[in-house]
Amino acid sequence: MRKPTTLGLLFFLLTSVLSRMALGQNAEAFELKSGDRLIFLGNSLMEDDVQFGYLELALTTRFPNRNVTFRNIGWSGDNVFGEARSYVTTPPSPYELLIQQIANARPTVVFLAYGGVEAQDGEAGLGRFKQGLNRLLDKIDSLGAKTVLVSPIPVLMPISDNVNQRNAALATYASAIAQTAAERKKRYVDLFKPIQEAAKLAVITDDGIHLNGTGYYYLATAMEKGLGLSPRNAGITIDVAKKTAESATPTKLLNVDKAVDNVSFVVDESYLPLTAPEQDGKVIPVDNGRKLTITGLKKGFYTLTVDNDEVVTASAKQWAYGVTLRQGPSFTRSAELQTLIQKKNELHFFQYRPLNQTYIIGFRSYEQGRHKKGLEEQSYIITWLEGQIAATNQPKAATYQLTQLK
Repeated sequence: MRKPTTLGLLFFLLTSVLSRMALGQNAEAFELKSGDRLIFLGNSLMEDDVQFGYLELALTTRFPNRNVTFRNIGWSGDNVFGEARSYVTTPPSPYELLIQQIANARPTVVFLAYGGVEAQDGEAGLGRFKQGLNRLLDKIDSLGAKTVLVSPIPVLMPISDNVNQRNAALATYASAIAQTAAERKKRYVDLFKPIQEAAKLAVITDDGIHLNGTGYYYLATAMEKGLGLSPRNAGITIDVAKKTAESATPTKLLNVDKAVDNVSFVVDESYLPLTAPEQDGKVIPVDNGRKLTITGLKKGFYTLTVDNDEVVTASAKQWAYGVTLRQGPSFTRSAELQTLIQKKNELHFFQYRPLNQTYIIGFRSYEQGRHKKGLEEQSYIITWLEGQIAATNQPKAATYQLTQLK
């Protein structure tokens, strides 16, 4: 058996400290209010979710009756100095552009995810990183926005001395972020250990570094937990003999008729569920369902419909054990919502980062600067999509009907 190295022990201690610090700083559950504009800011950890939309899906569904909008201005390879955001010419400098993009997004809440790139500089770069992080936080504070600091995630390549060293450096920078959050009384979310644990359940990256759709599903659920939000999709237990229903989600029995083996009830959904990720056209099994347990049924098979849509058929024994529901009208609505979020994010991405930006808003704008107006007019479509998002993001009471197969 291989003995733990000094780096390995340091890595373990740092991740344990991060988890304790996150628990101490997030005593109260996170909340968004009507009128909030939340921006995701950082490196590829934030930018890559543009194509999946899981972070926005998770947070927007949690507050369905509030007017909250989102912007993703993450930038691959970026650091707290905005050095990846350089144009062909300056001004603006990369840092000035970073600040300009933050201000243009008009945030009230900023999810800040840096440290993954800076950690490559190791211990020698830690002081500069903390200085840059505090300067950036000062600027965000001056805009009147709240900041949620987010840890980097680990490298998930096969174990080697190099990978251990990289992860130890990432954990060190995550610890520095947590410490900064504590000093400045900011909320902090540790994603380091949760992503490590998620990697044991599924393939969550494309290359050991960048998350795939499954990875962003787990990132979103880890973010929810780190923010102190309650678990999604509380289970429902129906006792046919006692004619009772138990659930954290409001559930009302309409009918329990043992004579005709019929059970119906209404579930008043608080918010939509998260959709399961897909890869190569296949749905990846994740824990996004609701467990429905119905005891006291006669032997036989029973079909469940939700708002007249057939969902699943199972035996009385299986219903007594509990059947996890992963489809139905609420899941369909959530998938529609995620598609709208992806469309909006893609449109915004190419609005503030046009492919030919040098010719439209850069030093050669004298050639194609007329197209700048077209970029600005895309805001009308984005606003329309946000209206569609708000309308789709409305949970509805659903009628469940369980009927025995004859």
